Amino acid sequence: MAEASLATSVDPHPEEPNWPRNWRAYTCWTGCFFLMFNSWGLVNAYGTFASYYVGNSLRNTGQLELNLIGSMQSFLVLLFSTPVGRLLDAGYYRIVIATGALLVPAGMFTLSLVHPKDKDAMANYSAILCTQGVMVGIGMACYFVTSSQAVAATWFPNRKGLAVGFVACGASVAGVVYPTMTRYLIEALGFVQAVRVVAGLVCLTSAFSFFFAVPNPAHTHPKPQTWSAVGTWIDVEAFKNKSFLWFSAAVAFLFFGFYPVFFNLEEWAAVSGYGTRDGSSVPMHVQQSSDKPLQTFWLLTIMNGASTVGRLTMAAFSDKTGPLNMHIIAQVICSLLVLILWSLARSTAAAIAFCVVFGVFSGAVIGLPPASMANVLNCTYNTPSSKHIGHAKLGQWVGMMYSMAAIPALTGPVIAGYLVTQYSDYITVQGWAGANLMISAFCMMGCRWTLPCKDGELVATKVARMRGTLRDVDEDEKTISGGYETESDNEVRNGLSEATTRVPSMRQNSDVKIAEVGNTDGVLGSDKNV
Repeated sequence: MAEASLATSVDPHPEEPNWPRNWRAYTCWTGCFFLMFNSWGLVNAYGTFASYYVGNSLRNTGQLELNLIGSMQSFLVLLFSTPVGRLLDAGYYRIVIATGALLVPAGMFTLSLVHPKDKDAMANYSAILCTQGVMVGIGMACYFVTSSQAVAATWFPNRKGLAVGFVACGASVAGVVYPTMTRYLIEALGFVQAVRVVAGLVCLTSAFSFFFAVPNPAHTHPKPQTWSAVGTWIDVEAFKNKSFLWFSAAVAFLFFGFYPVFFNLEEWAAVSGYGTRDGSSVPMHVQQSSDKPLQTFWLLTIMNGASTVGRLTMAAFSDKTGPLNMHIIAQVICSLLVLILWSLARSTAAAIAFCVVFGVFSGAVIGLPPASMANVLNCTYNTPSSKHIGHAKLGQWVGMMYSMAAIPALTGPVIAGYLVTQYSDYITVQGWAGANLMISAFCMMGCRWTLPCKDGELVATKVARMRGTLRDVDEDEKTISGGYETESDNEVRNGLSEATTRVPSMRQNSDVKIAEVGNTDGVLGSDKNV
């Protein structure tokens, strides 16, 4: 019996290597990279499609309606994150990936069928919204949570931040590949054929993901007793966790302000005179610039390329600093860049500088939420006996977090499009995006403040100890225990603790010595409290 109890208390993987030695881990890693490549990567590349639409086949459509196509994609990706995350936790990754592998390429091929071949012909807006917005968006939802945490991270328990960061690079790499190839293919083959080539690449990479994106067999997949219960899809305990609520609010404000930057960057450059593109422009006065402009799609490509650097390097550092801490720093910097550098950009060089610097930090901002939520779970369930609970809830909590951000992801770019249409000035978009990113940073700080550290202490307790204010430390300890003194607190203060581990057996032969030990215990208890 003693041996059995001892075995259950020991970590089953005491010397697990930092990097797995199984080749399947790295093929899975690559497969999840392509899942992200074909989910948020296509969303990041939508700005190039929108730039073509506004200048050609949807030239009479307002910026609000054009932004709705891209925001519909992100809305559906986030909306279905909760059911997808729960299905992945239960082990149905094959069905989830197969569904995405069917819908995303089919949606892109269908887009090429509903779009007119004649360059001067007007396209049907509703058909493009249904294919590129809805059909592709639902398929992306099957890819996103699968790539971000529930599959690749199971192979890299000791390098989870870097593993997720590499997978997240798929979105930024696709943000370089898809706009560039789309732009040149449109010039060489026309829009319809260009979309079909893009769809072919999506189909090829999706097939690779279907065969190789397989989680670690050692990872447990608890199946629910019934799928009809609300608790199967929504973990009520999460809404009792202040850190989860704070971070979910942070991600919601993040999507309010993040994609308006990507969706409106090319049009801002064209209108401001810092970039050129084919076709007519939006009904807005185009400023003349003394700088030699460049093709606007290069700005989006530069931003996504820089994002790759940020996703990878900051994710690697997050394994040492903590994903949430790194996330807060990157979020604050991103908000300041939008509010200051973007709004004050007055030349092509300044626009490129903004794209590079914002791209680096935005990569961490959009790529770290799954790792930060894993950080929240690890600090919430931080005992050996409860750690497995945090692992089992990872997909569900990440899915719930993203589903709560679905409405902001839909309305954020639409509101930005309305502001451009209403006021004919992109300073409104810059203010809207920057303010929401700053609010998101404050919410992340709230999450950090309410989240216990690895040693179980709150940040407030550590700050009070650093300041040397004993009263603040005592108040924080009372807060952890529910806001009042427990019986154990009274025992420690009075020196009456009966914990046998603190009383040496050699002193239990004399009443006087026992009394002395009691007094000593009282002193130790007081020191521990300090």
